[in-house]
Amino acid sequence: MKSRIDKDGNSSSLIGLSQLVTVEEAATLLRIGRTSTYELVMRGTLQSVKIGRRRLVVREGLNRYVSELLATQIND
Repeated sequence: MKSRIDKDGNSSSLIGLSQLVTVEEAATLLRIGRTSTYELVMRGTLQSVKIGRRRLVVREGLNRYVSELLATQIND
């Protein structure tokens, strides 16, 4: 079963329970572009793992990234 996230961030399957999401799903959740998300992954800003040929983003890494953004903006 393929997971999909709609434009409002709602999932149509078990994506809400998944510990790993695709880069495209992570981009949708963060409301940024796919290319920007790949750049964050390749820089190590977003925690990810490689399984076979697929690069998957760790869900907790998304939460950590948003928390870091918030902390940075609060201090500015």
